[in-house]
Amino acid sequence: MKREVVSVYVENKPNVLSRVISLYGRRGFNIESLTVSATNDPTISRVTITFEGDTLTLAQIVSQTEKLEVVKKIMTLNNDTSFFRELLLVKVKANKEIRGKVKEIADIYRAKVIHLEPEYLVLELTGRPEKLDAFLKILKEFEIIDVCRTGISGIEK
Repeated sequence: MKREVVSVYVENKPNVLSRVISLYGRRGFNIESLTVSATNDPTISRVTITFEGDTLTLAQIVSQTEKLEVVKKIMTLNNDTSFFRELLLVKVKANKEIRGKVKEIADIYRAKVIHLEPEYLVLELTGRPEKLDAFLKILKEFEIIDVCRTGISGIEK
C-alpha cells in the first residue's frame, strides 16, 4: 500500500463534495487528507484527496470517480511530476526557560512564531508533508498542546 494523491475537478455546486467523498467511503478507502479550493474558473472547484491504495485499487477508484456526472476531470498526482505542500499550525508549551530551544528548532525548519504567550507559543510551517512530519517528530521532546494540518495540496509541474 502506498499513499496516493488525486486531484478532482468538480462542479462548484452544493452537495458535490459529499457525493465524491461518499464514493471513497463506500469503497472502503480511508481518506488521510482532503482539501477543497476554488480554481481560476468560478464554476469549478478542485478537490485533492490523499488515501492509501495499490495500483489496481487506484485505477478502480479513479475510474469510478470519473463516472460521477459532477466530475469534470481527475488526475493522479505523483512525486516526479507534481509539487505538494501543506500548512501546519502547532501550539507548544514553552515557558521562558525552553522557549529559546523551541525557537532554534523552528528557525532550522523555517517555521514562524505567529503567537506568543508566557506559557506557550504557536508556530506555522508550510512545506512538503515529509518536512512537517519531521518537524513534529523533533518537537515531541516538548509538550505539544495542539496540532492542526490543512491536508495536502498538489499541482502538476
